[in-house]
Amino acid sequence: MISQEVLRKVRRIEIRTRYLVNDIFSGEYHSVFKGRGMEFAEVREYQIGDDIRMIDWNVTARNQRPYVKVFEEERELTVMLLVDASASESFGSVRQMKIEIAAELGALLSFAAIKNNDKVGLIMFTDQIEKYVPPRKGRTHILRLIREILAFEPQSTGTDLSRAAEYFLNVQRRRSVAFIISDFWDEDYEQPLRVAGKKHDLIGLWLQDPKEEALPDVGLLRARDPETGEELVVNTRDPELRERYAALMRERSEQLRKLFLSMNMDTVQIRTDESYIEPLMRFFRMRERRLRA
Repeated sequence: MISQEVLRKVRRIEIRTRYLVNDIFSGEYHSVFKGRGMEFAEVREYQIGDDIRMIDWNVTARNQRPYVKVFEEERELTVMLLVDASASESFGSVRQMKIEIAAELGALLSFAAIKNNDKVGLIMFTDQIEKYVPPRKGRTHILRLIREILAFEPQSTGTDLSRAAEYFLNVQRRRSVAFIISDFWDEDYEQPLRVAGKKHDLIGLWLQDPKEEALPDVGLLRARDPETGEELVVNTRDPELRERYAALMRERSEQLRKLFLSMNMDTVQIRTDESYIEPLMRFFRMRERRLRA
């Protein structure tokens, strides 16, 4: 049974993201994500300037006048949302938890997709595959996806991006656009993502929270890893400890950037303390410039 609070959140997300799609993102989405190729549309009479290779000789012979085949872009795509539902996603020190931002991002991309007649599917994962919703079209389907992300109660707490990538390859045989929405707190997933990226268009939406980047100066602090349950007490008054922690987080971020770059995987950094609109717009503009180059 879906709670009234979740339903209210779903409605708020729908209103906000559909406005963004209608006013900002729809054109960018259409120009950046292309269909699978060209499909036959119609036959029409030859006009000066038409490519003679497109002449339909059968129709031309029947009508005693030259006719050409007209093709148009086959727009329909499949968009897959691979959403990290591990315990670290239920964290947020500003306005929202990472999983709530994941729901908004999923809604925004989904409404843009169905406006362009594309299908959207969902894979929720932790260190196991928690939920799979096959790709479909329509507003009702998108609202279901938002509810699944917001209200889902995972069976596990860890993260296994390798398993998610392998499962995605098994269930999605045809080329698709896949958004991996995660904080990427995992290891040894480079090879499965490389394999998936050779067949599909992978884009990482990298969720980050400012409290993960630096320890606050609040004295003794009991810290708990939400995924492993490991606890320890640290003295955050120690400036050397805070600096070591911040340096480790900077190093991790730099390693992740290098990893994504080596895989040629586009990545958008999404912070819980900032709007996701501008990072997404920069991503769409970058992809459009690349297509035109």
